[in-house]
Amino acid sequence: MKANPALPPVSLRCAVLTISSRRSAAEDTTGDYLADALSGAGHVLQARALCPDDRYQIRKVLSDWIADPAIQVILSNGGTGFTHGKSTIPAVTPLLDQVVSGFGELFRHLSWLDIGASALQSDALGGTANDTLVFCLPGSTGACRLAWEKILLSQLDSRHPPCNFASAYRARTDP
Repeated sequence: MKANPALPPVSLRCAVLTISSRRSAAEDTTGDYLADALSGAGHVLQARALCPDDRYQIRKVLSDWIADPAIQVILSNGGTGFTHGKSTIPAVTPLLDQVVSGFGELFRHLSWLDIGASALQSDALGGTANDTLVFCLPGSTGACRLAWEKILLSQLDSRHPPCNFASAYRARTDP
């Protein structure tokens, strides 16, 4: 379904966190993609950071953003692959008040259609914490593009029928 043009869109205040112990800000093409995608959809990039793949440093950054009323959506990328050191999902899960149960499953299904059985090795998580939407995505630009184009673009569009994550913010931003 297409967005309802009769409704004014809600511009959400967002943050992008890249989780990597190897990338520098200059090499953060996935974070660049997410920041550009958010801006292109009419949202505002409030914060952006790069954090090592360490569960306590991830929790610190996310906790600060979750507590900040100026941030409504957080997109993290990285630290979700099938390795012994993956720490994003264990770092984020205890912070969530509610999990969007189908987000990871839908992402893996779409990923399976795109890359086949290797999709089993990608974790994804969505939820809310302190009325902040939090989405954890793999670190590859292709995986983030897939999640953005097939799930998040429409779900962060307040005009997308029959429902979306963004419409709850309409009441908070309307005069």
